[in-house]
Amino acid sequence: MRKLYNKAALVICGLAMSVTAIAGNKDRTGQAGATELLINPWGQSTGVFGMNTANVKGIDALKTNIAGMSVGDYKTQIGFAHQMYLSGSGVGVNNLGFMQRLGDVGVLGVNIMAMSFGEITITDFNNPEGGQGTYTPQFFNANVGFAKEFSHSIHAGVGVTFISEQISDIKASGAAFEAGIQYVTGEDDNFHFGITLRNVGTGMRFSGSGFSINSEAPEDETYTLNRSIPSEQFEMPTYLNLGAAYDFYLDKNKVRPEDVQSQASTELQHRLTVMGSFTSNSFNNDYFGLGVEYGYQEMFMVRAGYRHEKKIGDAAESTTFYTGLSAGATVQYQVGETGPTLGVDYSYRPTRRPNNGVHTISLRIMR
Repeated sequence: MRKLYNKAALVICGLAMSVTAIAGNKDRTGQAGATELLINPWGQSTGVFGMNTANVKGIDALKTNIAGMSVGDYKTQIGFAHQMYLSGSGVGVNNLGFMQRLGDVGVLGVNIMAMSFGEITITDFNNPEGGQGTYTPQFFNANVGFAKEFSHSIHAGVGVTFISEQISDIKASGAAFEAGIQYVTGEDDNFHFGITLRNVGTGMRFSGSGFSINSEAPEDETYTLNRSIPSEQFEMPTYLNLGAAYDFYLDKNKVRPEDVQSQASTELQHRLTVMGSFTSNSFNNDYFGLGVEYGYQEMFMVRAGYRHEKKIGDAAESTTFYTGLSAGATVQYQVGETGPTLGVDYSYRPTRRPNNGVHTISLRIMR
């Protein structure tokens, strides 16, 4: 009866999330703001272009499917990541994440992401060539999430992200919410299903002295007027993502008795995971894709993915600078018998010229 209740709750939540997300209007493509919410700073999930909605776990889940935080045995995880966004442009993404298991209550996670653009020359109507100094935009967001394992098969999570965008005299802020579910089944817990709804939030509007201008009063030069130009409110880049994954244990039927005695099992030594997902965007093209990951003893992993969207192969018509391909690798190792596990991840996603791709590297400490 409990299993039936859990499955019914999963279906109801999934349908509710789907109805909310499909309400988007494709005529508004490109009209959302705060698009940095679509940037994933972690090296594992970007190696498969985010196709691991169904099987992402640990700290990576904070930017993919928050339900995955409750998957796995680690009690504490700390992660650092740096992304060379459009290599050569000088744009970087710095990220810090923390995750703590709170016993049977659930898992609490925090992720802080900041973008750096370097110094930009100040120009205005009277000084189009600059000469007025420089400014540095500050794009910052912090999300807090909670996930819980309701049963061996069902994991769910919710989160909120606070967004801040500003320069010296203009700023905007807002909040976005997310929810996610993961379901696992199969003889070896090797079939995964996931669904997540992200970036459902408040509208944002830029304001500040940068929208004001001093001008002379009409027909009177003895005083000036301060005129303020109103700005339009914009919405968050909401999207719904559904994914599935299947684990193949390549040496499952080749276990030798002496291996079982010397190790816990060799069934997990060679794992091949095939995954896929579909994303319905409210303000961008929908896209779908496939990914594959090979893992050896969960210490070394290589992965690759492809994400397809409308006219991605046409440089003149495509609305993305990505080519759709991605690749990455992970090396992780436990220090001693009781020490923490250290993991290093790297991914690369090629882009069209003049950009030189997106490089991501992350370091994770787990115990």
